[in-house]
Amino acid sequence: MISFFQNNKNQIYAVDSKNPINKNDVKKLVWLFGNSKFLKVNIINSTFIGPRKTMVTPWSTNAVEITKNMGLKFIERIELFN
Repeated sequence: MISFFQNNKNQIYAVDSKNPINKNDVKKLVWLFGNSKFLKVNIINSTFIGPRKTMVTPWSTNAVEITKNMGLKFIERIELFN
């Protein structure tokens, strides 16, 4: 399941998780992403630049490790799109 968060610079964080993110975990991710807004959508209808679907970036690896240290064990990948 992919969830989206948008920061005040119009960047999108795409969060791939094993199961839906509950409200408490959304609050943690909003904080982690610098008070970004949780978008309740399945598709972003806009153009963004980011990594390819099959390429996991070092940034993502570090971001997922941080979420695991926060107790969010179900997150598999996070990527940032500009």
